[in-house]
Parts: sequence; structure tokens; C-alpha cells
Amino acid sequence: MILNQWKRLLKVTIATVLIFAVAIAFNPLGLQTAQAQTVRRSILAQGDAITDPEAILRYALPINNDIIRQIQQDIEKIAKNVRSQRWSLVQKEIKNAALLLKLHQQDLISSVSEELQPKAKELVTAIAEDVGKLQELAEKEDKKQISLVRAKILDNITALEEDMVTGFPYKVPEEYANLPQLLGRAKVKVETTQGNLEIVVDGYSAPVTGGNFVDLVNRKFYDGLPFNRAEDYYVLQTGDPEGEAEGFIDPVTNEYRAIPLEILVKGESEPIYGFTTEDVGMYLAQPVLPFNAFGAVALARPTTDPNGGSSQFFFFKFDTEVTPPGYNLMDGRFAVFGYVTEGEEVLNKLTSEDKIISMNVIEGKENLVF
Repeated sequence: MILNQWKRLLKVTIATVLIFAVAIAFNPLGLQTAQAQTVRRSILAQGDAITDPEAILRYALPINNDIIRQIQQDIEKIAKNVRSQRWSLVQKEIKNAALLLKLHQQDLISSVSEELQPKAKELVTAIAEDVGKLQELAEKEDKKQISLVRAKILDNITALEEDMVTGFPYKVPEEYANLPQLLGRAKVKVETTQGNLEIVVDGYSAPVTGGNFVDLVNRKFYDGLPFNRAEDYYVLQTGDPEGEAEGFIDPVTNEYRAIPLEILVKGESEPIYGFTTEDVGMYLAQPVLPFNAFGAVALARPTTDPNGGSSQFFFFKFDTEVTPPGYNLMDGRFAVFGYVTEGEEVLNKLTSEDKIISMNVIEGKENLVF
């Protein structure tokens, strides 16, 4: 047991050194500032941090409906309590969700536009029926079927919440109006030498960063590019074109397309542009799109310029043991614009020996404005 504890301590120590090294390489503020931010963040309890990318994306939707959020939360918490076999809590959460659905069915349906209400009624009915199934399965303590039904419920909750969004919640600053903007969400399929991935790009939280990415995917910019950087098991980067340029050169202007650092913080109505959260004194700020989840996708940038990102992006291979939620050095320093929602096992296999074969926008192309 002592030997195993020493091995784990060594693993965490090595990982910490690596993450600090990545922070220095990516971040012009250097190690001292990174350490300071880690100390400040460690003051907060992080036990409730969300590590499921699809849950993060649900909470990132710009809606204001406490009823569906509570139902979502109750259904999401089931997984943790099933794993720990706390069946009384599982039954309590299912019962809470069932009661809310019974009392507020019409409220939920009325929360979407009139033309979408027939669809909303179908979704709410399906959710309620499946929550009823969960109650029966919880009594039998059937873990496998609970997982399957829970996933179906959350898919329907996601669809309902997406229909609750009414318009884009803010206006991108005029100084960035010349850049592509993703006013909504898009899904991108990535074909690699190890298999396929799917990325959900969240323009609600990162319209400029997400818009730039989707535009470059449409241009076939990434097709054939290698993964040019792999930091052990934590960072996998691509998007560096052949030649001297380290980013996208706009063929119309013949200039490097620079993308501003763009971070939407929880509780704020629009993103911070041009500065890290630490630059503006928001040391404990929590991004709407954090690096908590395996497969976070973020824009890379030069070490000396937070607004110098362009085409290069990286996947963050989050590890709950060595980079616990809220303690990593990336939040507030780099712009996450989406998450890998399918193909985690493929992402785990990719190294600097692999490359992108092709990338295609398979949903949400109409949300790109340029």
C-alpha cells in the first residue's frame, strides 16, 4: 500500500511539473503567476465540478428556466449515486424529477416558442415516461438499464433546452465584426488516422473563436494536417499549416487572421475579450466552458500574445487524478470553444505520429455568420 501511495505521489508530481511547463510554454505570464492562480483556486471546494462534457454544454445554453435545470440536475446526479450504490438517494432524485414534471408539464411546454410547442410536448411526455421507468429500475437496482434510460432522458432534456433558447444573448463587439461568428452551435466530424471524433462547438459562449474554427473547417484548412504537438497525455495540438505562417492567412486580405482571447465567465452577460481572467483581477472566476472535461477543445496562442491565436487548436486530455477540476492552469487563460462528445477512445490513441484526414461540419452550418 505504501509503495502504491508513493507511485501515485510521483505520478501527481510529474504531472504537476508537466502542466506548469505547458503553462510556461503557452502563457506569457510564466510560472510565478500560474502558481499564484493555483493557490487562489485551491481555496474553493471543487467536489461538485462537472466533468461530463455534455452536461457542461447543457448548462452553457443561454436559458433561464429553473424547472428544467432542476430536473436535469436530479437526473445527472443519479449516475454518481448509482456507482456508490446509494439507492435511497437515487430514488429521491428520481422522485423529485417526477414531481416537477407532473406539476410543471405545461410550464415546460410553454417555455418554447409557439411553433415548437408540439415538439416540446412530445419531449416532455417522453421524459416523464422514462423517469417513471427509472423509478421501477431503481427499485430493482438495475444499473445497466438505469444508465441507458438516463442517457435517453438527458438527450431529450438537451433537445428541450436547445428549443428554449430565444435568439443570441449578446452582440459581439464591433471591433471583431470582420471575423466569422458562430451564433449558435455546430457539430464537426473529425476523421483521423486512428478513427473518428465529433466536436460540439459552442458559439453561445465563444462566438468568435467558434466561428473562426467552423469557418476554417468549411475551408478544408485542417484536412491532411498532422498533430504537431503532443505533451505526454495531456495536450494534443494541430492546425499549423505548411510554410512559415503559424496560422491562417486570409486569401482576401493576405493577412494573418488573429483571434482575440474570448472567455465567458459564469454570471457575466458576455465574454471577456483580449485579456485572461487573471489580467482583469477575476482570480476565482469560473468559465462557462472550463477545462474540467476530457476532450475540451481550445484555441492555441503565442506565449507573448493572448490575442494572437489563429488556426492552431488543442485537445486537453483531462485526468481527474492529476488535474482535478478547478485546479488546472488552463481555465481563464485559453479559450475553450467546444468538447469532444463522441470518440473519446480515439482521442486517447492519437499522438504526434497521427494526422487529420478530414473535418466536416455536420450540423449547425447555418449558424455561421461571416
